[in-house]
Amino acid sequence: MLQVFAFLMGTGSYLSFGWYTFIVNYLAAKDGEELPAGLFVYGGPWKYLTFLNLLLQMTFFGLAAVNDLQPGKKAESVLNRWKDLLFSVFAFPVGTFVVVLFWTIFAYDRELIYPATIDAFLPPWINHAMHTSILPVLLGEVLVQPHTYPQTRHALAALSVVGLVYLSWIVWIYLAVGVWAYPLLGHFSAAGLLGFFFFNMAVASLLYLLGDRLNSQIWSEIVIRQPPERKKHTRQYQNYHSSQKN
Repeated sequence: MLQVFAFLMGTGSYLSFGWYTFIVNYLAAKDGEELPAGLFVYGGPWKYLTFLNLLLQMTFFGLAAVNDLQPGKKAESVLNRWKDLLFSVFAFPVGTFVVVLFWTIFAYDRELIYPATIDAFLPPWINHAMHTSILPVLLGEVLVQPHTYPQTRHALAALSVVGLVYLSWIVWIYLAVGVWAYPLLGHFSAAGLLGFFFFNMAVASLLYLLGDRLNSQIWSEIVIRQPPERKKHTRQYQNYHSSQKN
């Protein structure tokens, strides 16, 4: 069992990075092909949260792979802190959100989010690669690797800013071409669209808190928060900075 665990810790990031790189390249190779009904050219794949999430996952596991190559890597290294920040605030909550939201809407009416016409353009296995396999990969990362989580209010603020930027991008595309990236959005009024956005942000925030709780429960014997020494130095700096202002 320990050998399996060690193998996963040593190779998981490389395998995951290779997997996401393959999926992204597969989708990129589709560029220029005739698009089925339900897809349109403007904005390219960059308008779809699914594609942006694939890039996010690829970036995270790429950082994780590079970090694993560092000799004598320390938990407090700059690269490791950035890796943990990317996973805790974005990769886990956004990746889980994509899976949960997609399959919830798909089960209700797939035409609202992934019209049947797309099946001839993207085979079923790529659909599951984009919307299913993400979750077990993320849960596997939680199980084999502890992560340092930032202060909750800072994390949720960053997540909200990114969500607002994506909403603005989607609205911009609609104003430019008169078509929503997702058919579902065409069923909302302006107030309904805003409510849907806040609902999604609430779900993403809860998923962030879920990731934090899982990390804490699984790795309870490992220090996963800001070390006391750093907190002490941070307070000293803040006190000094405040005295300088006064």
